[in-house]
Amino acid sequence: MDFSFTEEQQMLQESVRRYLGSDYTLEHRARILASQDGWSPQGWAALAELGLLALDVDEADGGIGAGPVGTMLVSQAIGAGLLVEPFHSSAVLATRVVSLLASGERRGRMLEALASGASIAVLAHEEDGGWFAPPAATAEAEGDGWRLRGRKARVYHAPMADWLLVTARTGDGVGVFVVERGARGVQLRAMRTVDGQRAADIEFDLLLPADARLGEGDASAGLDEALDHALAALCADALGVLDRSLATTVQYTRERVQFGVPIGRLQALQHRMADMYMLVEQARSMTYLATSACVHADASARRLAVSGAKAIVGQAARRVGQEAVQLHGGMGMTDELGISHCFRRLLAFELRMGTTDEHLGLCRALARQEAD
Repeated sequence: MDFSFTEEQQMLQESVRRYLGSDYTLEHRARILASQDGWSPQGWAALAELGLLALDVDEADGGIGAGPVGTMLVSQAIGAGLLVEPFHSSAVLATRVVSLLASGERRGRMLEALASGASIAVLAHEEDGGWFAPPAATAEAEGDGWRLRGRKARVYHAPMADWLLVTARTGDGVGVFVVERGARGVQLRAMRTVDGQRAADIEFDLLLPADARLGEGDASAGLDEALDHALAALCADALGVLDRSLATTVQYTRERVQFGVPIGRLQALQHRMADMYMLVEQARSMTYLATSACVHADASARRLAVSGAKAIVGQAARRVGQEAVQLHGGMGMTDELGISHCFRRLLAFELRMGTTDEHLGLCRALARQEAD
């Protein structure tokens, strides 16, 4: 596949890399993680100034309209920089949900607020039954509004969100409802994820106004498209971490001297790093394939490509992360070295938006359907 990038796309990725390399050092990131909120509003404002929060807003709506390819390139740079602000949750996934499902003046207001960084939104979708389980949360008509009840699990960046976009079963399928994070009847149990980011389990029992629902009728098709788009971007984030892990490990083995020679000269270690390189390149190919499917493919082909990428990148994340830490030795797990943070982010990636096993299972099911 010829997957070349335009000069504009390359410049966009390079600008993000320069910003993170100079202003988002490991020490700066550590201070953010140690803070009470676990994120930097100043850093979020800087992303807005760079135009990154408008990346997934169409040009007709006043955004950049970079599309899946532009989002992939920026996500790759953000993953390599180990950004902890809610770029993926709000600027990619939630923004895409609003773009596909909202309408009218409200759509314009929400997209403007998200693109400017004035508001943060996250999709509250996953429940305890797993990523692909249909939502158990319900939204029933009550009076002039909706009675929303249910529980959502491990919602990334929910503690810092202004809006929660909650998926729930309705009488006509699946709906997405806008809920203020601080509304009565919303209970958050905040937690730190394994890679230091913030998430929450959320319980809902509240009455919403009639216009809280985004769009009309069953939102499943639009929701699936937004989720696939975000999954491809999440794979690109992990690819950035994989690239950083491999480069850091190769550089370390060139500098680490044992018994008078750099350990990188040892053939056994060279073979292990060659295996790491092959896994990273396979993950890159699958990420590109998933991104391409978000541009061109129909819904079933898109889902197969995206889930296949999530599974393959997940397998690479585990192997490369483990090898990188082992080749660094015991110090590879210390907070002072970036490789430990890469390992944790890759571990979190395997569990986020569906586990590797869940996506492998879906790929098998889709393959059987095609065979039949």
